[in-house]
Amino acid sequence: MPELSRSQVLVYGAVAIALLLVGARAIRAESGGAPAAAAAASSPSASGGFSLKSGAGSDIVVDVAGAVRRPGVYRLPAGARVVDAIERAGGAAGRAMLEGINRAARLADGQQVMVPERGPGGSIATAGATAEDGPISLGSASVEQLDTIDGIGPVTAAKIVEYRDQHGGLASVDQLDRVSGIGPATMESLRARLQP
Repeated sequence: MPELSRSQVLVYGAVAIALLLVGARAIRAESGGAPAAAAAASSPSASGGFSLKSGAGSDIVVDVAGAVRRPGVYRLPAGARVVDAIERAGGAAGRAMLEGINRAARLADGQQVMVPERGPGGSIATAGATAEDGPISLGSASVEQLDTIDGIGPVTAAKIVEYRDQHGGLASVDQLDRVSGIGPATMESLRARLQP
C-alpha cells in the first residue's frame, strides 16, 4: 500500500472532521436541540418584514394584529393556540380586551389573530377596519361583528363562532359552507366581506 503524503493526511483529516460536524448538526436538529434557530425562524426580520426559513415542515405562519405589543407575522409550531400567537407578539397591550377572543382556539396556517381593543365603557373597539371599511376576520370576530354583515344574522353568527371554537378556527372563508344556514348564494356574497 502506498504511503500517504502529509498534505493528503491533512485533507482526509479535514474531510473527516467536516463529516462529523455535519452529522452532529443533523442529529441535534432531529432531536430539537436548536432553540436559537427556531426562535430566529419565528421572528420578524430587521426590515419589519417576515423572513421565511426552510426546513420547518410542520410550522404555521400567522399574522398577529390589534392590541399586542409587537404586531407582525410569526412562525409557530403546528397545533399552536391563539394564546401562543399573542405571547409571541410580545403579549397583550394594556388596552387589549382578551375576553373578546377565544385564546384556546387552535391556529391555522395563514390565519390572522386580531386582538380587540377595549373601547369606551368596556366595549370592543374595532382595531382599524370597521364593517363598512374592510373585511372582518373570521379568526377573531365576535358574534356582534359578524351580525353586521348582510346575509348573516345573529343566529348564523353564533353558529359561525361556535364552529370556529370547536374546530380550532377557520383557515378560509370556504369553510363557512360547513356551517348550517350558509348556502352557496350566501357564500358568494360573503367573500368580499370576510377574511380568514
